[in-house]
Amino acid sequence: MVNRRLLVALGSVLVFLSLILFFSRKPKERVLVNLPEGVSAAQAAAILKDKGVIASKLVFRAAAKLTGVDRHIEAGVYQLEKHMWLFSLLKILDEGSTRGIKVVIPEGFSARQIAERLEALGICPAIDFENYVAARSLEGYLFPSVYYFNPKTPSSKVAQKMEDEFFRVIGTAYQKTSPKPYLNFRQAAILASIIQREAVLDKERPMIAAVYINRLRLRMKLEADPTVQYALGRWKKELTKKDLKVDSPYNTYIYYGLPPGPICSFGLSSFLAALNPAQTDALYFVSDGEGGHRFAATNEEHLRNKELFKEAVRKNKEKNTAAFSR
Repeated sequence: MVNRRLLVALGSVLVFLSLILFFSRKPKERVLVNLPEGVSAAQAAAILKDKGVIASKLVFRAAAKLTGVDRHIEAGVYQLEKHMWLFSLLKILDEGSTRGIKVVIPEGFSARQIAERLEALGICPAIDFENYVAARSLEGYLFPSVYYFNPKTPSSKVAQKMEDEFFRVIGTAYQKTSPKPYLNFRQAAILASIIQREAVLDKERPMIAAVYINRLRLRMKLEADPTVQYALGRWKKELTKKDLKVDSPYNTYIYYGLPPGPICSFGLSSFLAALNPAQTDALYFVSDGEGGHRFAATNEEHLRNKELFKEAVRKNKEKNTAAFSR
C-alpha cells in the first residue's frame, strides 16, 4: 500500500513539473549540447541550463533522479531544443539519441574538400582524413550526403560511415541493374565521377555518359577537363594549354581510357547515367554558354558548336558591359 501511494505521489510530482515546463515553452530554437564522458546529473544540469535547454537545474536533477536517468546519462553531442519538454529531454539522454554536428557533403566534392570541411567543423584533422582515404583508395567512395558526427571523431570512423553509405546506395543500384551495363562497377564509378563534375543539368547526364562511352568504344581519348583539374589538385574554371600537358595518369588528354580511379564523390543520378547512357552517336560536347551543352557526332559539327559558344560568350560580355555602363 505504501509503495503504491509513493508511486502515485511521484507520478503526480512528475506530471506537475512537466506541465509547468510544457506550458512555459518558448518557440523552438535548436542548440548543440556536448555532454562529456562520465558526466554527472549535476554537471549535465549546469550545461543544459547554460544552453537554455532547461529552466531549472533543481527540477531537472529531481526528475532525472526519480526516473533513474541520473545513473546513466549517455555522453555525446546532442541537438536539442531550448526550453524543451522535460520528459522528451530525459528520454533522449537516457537513450543517447545524439545527432552531433551536422556535416553536409555536396555532390562533386573531392576527398580534400571533404577533409577541409571536417576540420573546419572540428570533427577530425584534415591531414588525418586525407591520409586515411589515400591509403585505402577511397576517393569517390565517400558518399555525398548529410551526416552527424561528434567533435574529435576518428577519421577512420568518419570515412567508414561515408563508405558504408556509398555501398548502401551505389552498390545496391549496381546490383539491381539488369541487364548488366557496358562498364563494370569500378569503371562505372570512375565515369560517374567525371559526369558529376561535367554535368550542370540533370537531363544531360545520360548524354554526357554516352559521349564518353562512345569514345571508349572507339579508342578515342576522353579529353575530360575535370580529370585534368583533379591532376592539378584543384577545380579550375578554365584550363590552359600548359594545364592540358600535365603528366598524370589522370590526364585524359594524354592517356587513353578511364583514369585510375574516381575524381570526386558523385551522386546517384550520375551513377545511373553511367549505367544507362543515352542512345546517341555523339562524340563531343561543349558549353552552350547558358548552363547546358551542345552535343555533336562529328568534329565539324563540334567546331561549329564551339564557334556558337564563343559567340554566346561575346554577347554576354557585351550585355554585361552595357548594363554596367548605365
